[in-house]
Amino acid sequence: MPPYSPLIAREDSLLVIIDAQERLMPVIEGHQEVTDNLVRLAKFAGIVGLPVVVTEQQKLGATLPVVAEALGGVSTLSKITFDCFGSPEFVSALAAQGRGTLILAGIEAHICVAQTALTGVRDYRVQVVSDAVGSRTRANWLIALERVRAAGVEVTSTEMVIYELLRRAGTEEFRATLPLVK
Repeated sequence: MPPYSPLIAREDSLLVIIDAQERLMPVIEGHQEVTDNLVRLAKFAGIVGLPVVVTEQQKLGATLPVVAEALGGVSTLSKITFDCFGSPEFVSALAAQGRGTLILAGIEAHICVAQTALTGVRDYRVQVVSDAVGSRTRANWLIALERVRAAGVEVTSTEMVIYELLRRAGTEEFRATLPLVK
């Protein structure tokens, strides 16, 4: 087994977009930045062939159209649990991908994202993308990031994820990604 690397690897990573839905997003603190970063991550996943799992909490509407469009037809998993791992369909979707690193984005940071991260860290390397998660209040967003970090979850940013998975400039993928980060 190769030594542990603090950098995530594309071939072992999976993007999870949690509950980026029409009814909830408008009340999220900084919702435009969160939405913009979700779109960036979704488009980037398409560029580099990163698998994506998308969840929707029942009764909160569909995934934001701009995010769904950026995902290019990725199907969603409906759930009623806050912790995505409470959904057998979610657990099956992860198992089918066979990846060891989960990159979590979406809402709300202190509820569904945090619960999923706290459960997931038992069996996966988990990263929460700080600028692509949100809560209705900044206080809840902050405490969520503090709590998951204390539990061993890595807190990162959209650009950190993108550049870590790209690894190098001068490639076609790099050129295709540049408009997302400019």
